[in-house]
Amino acid sequence: MPEQFVQCDLHVDIPNTVMVNAVGKALLRNNLVKGKRFFTLTADYVFGHDLLRAAKAFFAANEGNLISDELVATDVTDFSPYLIKVRQARPDVVCCNLAGNQVTNLIKQYAEFGLPYPIVGFNLNTADAWAAGEGNLSGTWPTVWHHDLDTPGSKAFVAAFTKKHGKPPENHAWIEYVSLKMMAQAMTQTKSTDSEKLIAFFETEAQFDVLKARKAYFRAWDHQLVQEAYPFTVKPKGQAKDKWDFLALGPAIPAANEPLEVINPTKEQNPCVLS
Repeated sequence: MPEQFVQCDLHVDIPNTVMVNAVGKALLRNNLVKGKRFFTLTADYVFGHDLLRAAKAFFAANEGNLISDELVATDVTDFSPYLIKVRQARPDVVCCNLAGNQVTNLIKQYAEFGLPYPIVGFNLNTADAWAAGEGNLSGTWPTVWHHDLDTPGSKAFVAAFTKKHGKPPENHAWIEYVSLKMMAQAMTQTKSTDSEKLIAFFETEAQFDVLKARKAYFRAWDHQLVQEAYPFTVKPKGQAKDKWDFLALGPAIPAANEPLEVINPTKEQNPCVLS
């Protein structure tokens, strides 16, 4: 969700700044930011524009060079003209600021073009990654949660979901599950279903088990769930056990010795005013 459009409701998914930082931390570890030339493909509507804003802030803070940005209309399905421009620009890294089916279409066509430049993205749901399929997806992408997360809570959730549905849960299933659990905790502790009392409880920044290594909490001033995020890449060909197993989850960000706040937008970056 674009930070400047966060509403008064509670926001469980990670915001754009966190998605950029999840991938950015991985790029920094691989020396793929400082002095590198970036080419971005950005969805031409508010979500894409805000994702680009977060990406530009990250590049500027870490000495990356944005050499070109291409705005992509929401009805584009053929990315050939854009990929020809990428080939001509010869960047060090290509960044995808698209969403939904456009991400899937882009990465399939990127694989077909055989471009030698690593591609990363600042937004990709696991269901869209699965839709792209092994052999098409490459690079580094962000996620709020993945079914390979090695915590007792995640393992129990994945086992129960898989038993019922015959496949592992994707990140939106996790969002729905932990959202319900947090609401149940709030109602239990307040002994109420009154909206004002529940909001007041969430604004105490109470801690919630969200099936991750660290507990999460909602910031009082913007109602954003502050939590760990993760980069993910693609396993080497042949290592996947099934069609949902070709993604490789990276280490949580921020690091265990860092506060969760460091990857989130600040008040200056997020001019949300709750009424």
